[in-house]
Amino acid sequence: MAQTQQKSRWLPHPILSLALWLIWLLLNNTFAPGHMVLGAVLAIVIPMLTAGFWQERVCVRAPGTLAKYFLVVLWDILIANVVVAKLILSPNRKLQPGFFVIDLDARHPLAISLLANTISLTPGTVSCDVSPDQKQLLVHALHLEDEAATIHDIKTRYEAPLNKVLPPC
Repeated sequence: MAQTQQKSRWLPHPILSLALWLIWLLLNNTFAPGHMVLGAVLAIVIPMLTAGFWQERVCVRAPGTLAKYFLVVLWDILIANVVVAKLILSPNRKLQPGFFVIDLDARHPLAISLLANTISLTPGTVSCDVSPDQKQLLVHALHLEDEAATIHDIKTRYEAPLNKVLPPC
């Protein structure tokens, strides 16, 4: 038990530490030993210093689903960049911007936050507001042809995997 408490104190959020370390290496575009050590130190120290600000422990389930989610998001960002560039550069810009509301099934605050950030990361869409009861998300789209299809895509491609990975603990 004492060893578990010790581990928890040194790595209060191991997945966050791993993500911070990888992001550090990717941002610096190097795997030099000095950067690997500095990134590891930061990846351990930052979660230790911020552990008191986290209201609850994050229970990540289905890591395979999480990996697939990240690949889907990266693919969608790539495709959305091409689509938005085409829309913007086309001579007959007939954009149909619009707002729409997504009724959220996600209840975990981190899942809602990740969903909102994923929507904003994807070119052409921006999450604008979460209702006070955290049951609806207001989204703006640069070009909204079929609101129902767009909501369905967001719920199946992003929200459903997030609900598997981050169920209410």
